Amino acid sequence: MRKLKRFVSNNLVWIIIGTVGLFLIVLSIYGLSQLESFYRTTTLATMPIQFLMVALNALIFVFFYAYFFMRRGFGQLKKTKIKSEDINVKFSDVIGLEGAKKEALEVVSLIKDRKQVQRIGGKIIKGLLLMGPPGCGKTLLAKAIACECGIPFINMSGSEFVEVFVGVGASRVRNLFKKAREYASVEGACIVFIDEIEVIGRGRTFSYMGGGEETNSTQNQLLVEMDGLDGAKSNIIVIAATNASESILDKALTRPGRFDRKINITFPNLKEREALFSFYLQKVKYSQNVSVDRLSRKAVGKSPADIENIVKEAALISARKQKFCVDLTDLSDGMDRIDLGMETYLEMTPAELEQTAYHEAGHALTLYMLHPTNDVFKITIKSHKDSLGLVSFHPKEELHSYNKEKLLADILVDLSGYAAEKIKYGTTTTGVASDFTDAMRIANAMVWRFGMGKRNFVGDFSVISTEQISPQLKKELNDETMQIMQSSLKKVDAFLRKNWKYVDAAAKKLLEVKELDFDEFEETLEKAGLKTEKKKI
Repeated sequence: MRKLKRFVSNNLVWIIIGTVGLFLIVLSIYGLSQLESFYRTTTLATMPIQFLMVALNALIFVFFYAYFFMRRGFGQLKKTKIKSEDINVKFSDVIGLEGAKKEALEVVSLIKDRKQVQRIGGKIIKGLLLMGPPGCGKTLLAKAIACECGIPFINMSGSEFVEVFVGVGASRVRNLFKKAREYASVEGACIVFIDEIEVIGRGRTFSYMGGGEETNSTQNQLLVEMDGLDGAKSNIIVIAATNASESILDKALTRPGRFDRKINITFPNLKEREALFSFYLQKVKYSQNVSVDRLSRKAVGKSPADIENIVKEAALISARKQKFCVDLTDLSDGMDRIDLGMETYLEMTPAELEQTAYHEAGHALTLYMLHPTNDVFKITIKSHKDSLGLVSFHPKEELHSYNKEKLLADILVDLSGYAAEKIKYGTTTTGVASDFTDAMRIANAMVWRFGMGKRNFVGDFSVISTEQISPQLKKELNDETMQIMQSSLKKVDAFLRKNWKYVDAAAKKLLEVKELDFDEFEETLEKAGLKTEKKKI
């Protein structure tokens, strides 16, 4: 009896399967016995074909599964190595990025001297993470590193590892590193470059529902390969690039031993922008009146890709106008087209056009005379996207933090279009909406975040839940914000009334020519009697 119990316990699943199978067979025989002889004969005749079709389908499924998943198929990696001499990108070809290039040169020296590093017991760099906004040259820098080191290069994107089928991404990671080891065994080392690493490198999610299983398995395989658990001295350096913040990536990926070095690539500074404009302008015919210094000051926050696109767009504009060379107007138009899109050529009534001209003239005069750090670059009443007109500005010097005076001046400029409309017409339009949004955002940040109000509320109240702040304190903070707005409006209104003849002159000139650059605007003010020197509020 005990043996029988043990047998039943050990083979319970098979007993249940056998019982159910036997029951189904008996049920089928009973069902066949109840059929008429014709239908019973037909069913029995077709049963072998049905069994054959089921077996054939099963064999086809097994074959394709084994072929695509177990051998190559979806997991196959078609990437081949790129020889360093084929890349032909030197550090001298990477314009700008001087800080990033210094760090990259150190990495190159470590890779070149890897035998010396290993001789003293050190290890070569396993991973290099390039972080920065798009269009700033991360891929170009990775190619320059490979070329300077004189070792082969495999280039992949994070999206190339992602498939709907579980296990394909991990298989591609294994194949990638298998190829890299083969190349490294012949060439001495190999660089693997993975662009958009955040696609497979985001923080892993662990759920009983199995969400993110494919991305998790792909990343786990990448972690294993970078750890080198096979013990091979393969001399593989992984360079990854991302536009996302480092906090987006999984901590296991960014810890020491995986990505040993991190290089932050930022937008180019003033000198680097000058070098970029000089480099790309050499590829086109341009006028001698083009000021690279002025262009680079205008292009704050532009990436190298943006600057290249501005010059290309300016060349197209110049060709359409049948000019012999690119001039400053073409470059300015190209910059506007990149930032604002094509001119929309809206049909505005004379009254609406005039109101827009006075609105923009108010902005321009306030910016020109009162702002401590910014200067006018262009004023236009040509429509772009949702904007009927605009005043383009550039900073006189590149700043990375702003003081209270600069922020107050920004609010004055934002409110000056509203004040000019009010003075001229006694009413305003919906064109002030974006100005109000920007002014209110700055005033709110000054009080709630930066401690720049008159009552000296110290601290960043925006990080505290509104439920945790007393109604009285919220009222005082909001009152302080409104006080900044009201006092700024009062100042800019008094300023514009005092200098109205200059606003009027600028608006009339805009209605005549539709667009003024800095020199034309300054000439207009001089003709109206203004001595063109900066005044401070």
